[in-house]
Amino acid sequence: MGGTDNLKTSIGHNWQQGPINSPTVLNSTFNIAQFWDGRAKDLKEQAGGPIGNPKEMASNHDLAVKVISSIPAYVEEFKLAFGSGKVDIDKITTAIAEFEKTLITPNSRFDQWLAGKKEVITLQEKAGYKLFKTSGCVACHDGVAIGASTYQKMGVIKPYKTENNAKGRFSVTGKEADKFVFKVPTLRNIELTYPYFHDGNVSNLTDAVNIMSNIQLGKEFTAEETSKIVAFLKTLTGDQPSFTMPILPPSNNTTPKPDPFGK
Repeated sequence: MGGTDNLKTSIGHNWQQGPINSPTVLNSTFNIAQFWDGRAKDLKEQAGGPIGNPKEMASNHDLAVKVISSIPAYVEEFKLAFGSGKVDIDKITTAIAEFEKTLITPNSRFDQWLAGKKEVITLQEKAGYKLFKTSGCVACHDGVAIGASTYQKMGVIKPYKTENNAKGRFSVTGKEADKFVFKVPTLRNIELTYPYFHDGNVSNLTDAVNIMSNIQLGKEFTAEETSKIVAFLKTLTGDQPSFTMPILPPSNNTTPKPDPFGK
């Protein structure tokens, strides 16, 4: 729901637990980069990550190419899309990225309000938007995606307490200053993309708002203030993508099995 699996961390091959909460795929085309640590510069590069991770999909790039190449219907689709039936990982990740670019969620009530439909937002939601701006939330959560355009430290004023081992941008740059610096998540559809934060430790928006106000802004919102901000955040839910699920072409006797990763 909301482009996520709504799990604390995703489950991979052989029920292996993923190391970090999976970000939403919706509106990911607007991200400054992909993954929490920004290690993939775009959707195409990101698409190659899960495919090449045996723990995640019991596969690697070579196996993925062999599987797709063994299925005539896929080869024909690649020929139509790329002008050649030759399948390689570059074409596979390009195809996935092009599909992901279509997964946007326009027409939220907030979008409609910005476009002039003043009646679609309640007084409480407007008050929440005002608090969102005056409290400083908008300093990080801005732009088309209402976030996802910068990297920020998780725990600016106070440390964020978590048992998750993710170090954010530090894992990419090796710079001490980048420890616990993560890509700011989009707030679009935020009511649907629980649980929250990179560790998936927070299950509801009320707690998420209170934690962020405390560790990022050094503020203690009243219950009324928090409820107003949460009300505003719920106006950011847009039209969810709608498409017909395809009937996948069947494998055959020449299609390789996910060995040795299946053991």
